[in-house]
Amino acid sequence: MTTTAQTALQRRIDQRTARVCVVGQGYVGLSLAAAAAVEGFTVTGIDVDDARVAALGRGELVVPGVEELGYVEAMESGRLGFSSSWDPVETADVVVICVPTPVHEHRPDLSMVESAGLEVGRRLRRGSLVVLESTTYPGTTEQVLRPLLERPRFRAGQHFWLAFSPERIDPGNLKYNLRTTPRVVGGIEAASTDLAAAFYATVVDDVNPVSGCRTAEMAKLLENTFRMVNIALVNELAVLCSHQGIDTWEVISAAATKPFGFMAFQPGPGVGGHCIPLDPTYLAWQSRRDTGRPFRLVELAQDINAEMPTYVTRRIIDALAQTGVAITQAKVLALGVTYKPDVGDLRESAAVETLAHLAAKGADVSYHDPYVPRLRSHGLSLRRTPLTRANVEAADLVVVLTPHTQYDLPEVLKHARLVFDARNALGVRTDDRVVTL
Repeated sequence: MTTTAQTALQRRIDQRTARVCVVGQGYVGLSLAAAAAVEGFTVTGIDVDDARVAALGRGELVVPGVEELGYVEAMESGRLGFSSSWDPVETADVVVICVPTPVHEHRPDLSMVESAGLEVGRRLRRGSLVVLESTTYPGTTEQVLRPLLERPRFRAGQHFWLAFSPERIDPGNLKYNLRTTPRVVGGIEAASTDLAAAFYATVVDDVNPVSGCRTAEMAKLLENTFRMVNIALVNELAVLCSHQGIDTWEVISAAATKPFGFMAFQPGPGVGGHCIPLDPTYLAWQSRRDTGRPFRLVELAQDINAEMPTYVTRRIIDALAQTGVAITQAKVLALGVTYKPDVGDLRESAAVETLAHLAAKGADVSYHDPYVPRLRSHGLSLRRTPLTRANVEAADLVVVLTPHTQYDLPEVLKHARLVFDARNALGVRTDDRVVTL
């Protein structure tokens, strides 16, 4: 690739005249597409879901986790459009792939990356930049995506540029959004890195180039594996503290007074979402594939976290028994079923799994969640129960699984017979009606 072509694309990025295609309009892709349009780029969001494309085109924000103000501003600019056709790739200067990379039977499923790569590769023009954002194992950009984009006499690093930049959006986080969260970028060679960094610098305040795609891919996995392992640590600590009659939350609070060498993590009914339960699986799978040995710490941490819904269920059964109520006769009202507070995402939700365990043990379960009007998962088929005084009073136990900020938990406690606080959301230690993890 000539320096002239690189300079030309750099100029179009700087002047916001580059045409951008974002493949995949989940919350990651739509957030990026909206941000780029707000910054002045002409952007097309591509998705294979015709209904989603139509709704977004009408101005309906049907994707949970996307900042509404950014989406509205992008739509009002007239620079953001949507398509279920791949044709816009033919005129794109920058193509960003943001498709899901789920895990099935402990193996990465890259079928959507492969499908997108084939479609983009058929249409990609010379002088374009392609960036993969989908979380995956090191080597995917170069070994899986690159061959799908290349054609005879059309090579990455010569005729187009290729990079990886992992998404870091944290849905519901009011402090760190797409712009204020630093971005890591690694290309297959220096020009790819430079151009990808230039593009992300238009929508992100702090861009950190690294030596290559594999480093960027591994960095993303380390971030979420670090969280998953430390959550497993405090989850196992919570089990031990319960057996020894020690307040887990007081222990964590005391340890957190150390100003160095410690970072506080919170126990709970398990881990959920699109990242923490899944991303470490890529490391574990790749370790076994490439080295023939398990990634022991990761696999152990996964096992610990996977056991937490069962453990929380057992603790609830014991708490009810202390009041003379058998689980088969108990009415249990769950507050919050999404995987984290203040988002509407049910993916890998430990709260849902806990509720399903309680139902399987014979409890009469109900739930309230402001983001979930109907719950069909894990064998459950429930409609949201209104959070009224009468419903709280009727429950033998209220379990706080996902403490959305709009909950008035002290008011709930006033009328509850018994509360199991799986997240220490109440912070109550002196009320016999409150049991904590």
